[in-house]
Amino acid sequence: MHKILNKFLEWSLVVLLGIMLFSVLWGVATRYLLEDQSSWTDELARFMLIWVSIVGATYIAGRNEHITIDLLPAKMAEKNKLKLDILVSAIIILFVIAVFVVGGLRYVYISFHLGQRSAAMEIPMGYVYTILPICGLIITFFKINTIRISRKNLKSIN
Repeated sequence: MHKILNKFLEWSLVVLLGIMLFSVLWGVATRYLLEDQSSWTDELARFMLIWVSIVGATYIAGRNEHITIDLLPAKMAEKNKLKLDILVSAIIILFVIAVFVVGGLRYVYISFHLGQRSAAMEIPMGYVYTILPICGLIITFFKINTIRISRKNLKSIN
């Protein structure tokens, strides 16, 4: 399931970047060729940048390639490295649940409740923000899987 989900995220990033590229190119083309830029291109590119950033962070979390300071783990025994992996993954889970899932769901709810709409495209902003809780749940899944694997490896060392 882990590999399938990461492959889906990988292709989602390709599609999102493609949409963003099209939006920017269309905006430039209409600005210089038609001398009247389409009003929606900047907004769509901005939304795609938000989604690419968050989906990209989720993809990297799934591959366990997020930024780390490896001075401490480099000097640790394998058993302690695995314990540190479990601790770091647990901290990431707590953060992601608090900020992405709970905070993201509140943000989506408030956006829909207040009827916020984007300026140019007139879409409900809640749809733009739904990426937060979705990716938060996916990151949580990845980190729970990391903890499960680290605990399994820890048991095999003992």
